[in-house]
Amino acid sequence: MGLKEQITEDMKNAMRAKEADKLGTIRLLTAAMKQKEVDERVELTDTLVLAIIEKMIKQRKDSISQFEAGGRQDLADKEKAELVILSAYMPASLSEAEIAAEVAAAVAQVNPTGPQDMGKVMAIVKAKLAGRADMTVVSGLVKAALTK
Repeated sequence: MGLKEQITEDMKNAMRAKEADKLGTIRLLTAAMKQKEVDERVELTDTLVLAIIEKMIKQRKDSISQFEAGGRQDLADKEKAELVILSAYMPASLSEAEIAAEVAAAVAQVNPTGPQDMGKVMAIVKAKLAGRADMTVVSGLVKAALTK
């Protein structure tokens, strides 16, 4: 079963179990997936679905920090609950050592001349680690590797 079908099944199960919060989050996700299909006229693969989920997770993290800075803990808690539900669809995250190894392999492959080659290295690393690593961590590791 593909990721898209799993999300649809989870939506049906949330409806049956009357889990309103989970159902709302999954509906937001399915709406984003349908929007992507309509806008780009493509059939969604698991990779594209993961990219959508990753984008939604990033939005939730940004919202949480903004709400907490603004003193709106009630809204931050709602976003945290959505973040947990969305994170369940992501593959297992890699450890920092595994990410560092992938970054080192990409740096060796590109043979960079300095920090200006960060885009080339990130393109390789992003393709390998999509959905399995936080790209801000990856970016920091790439930057550190290129400034040595």
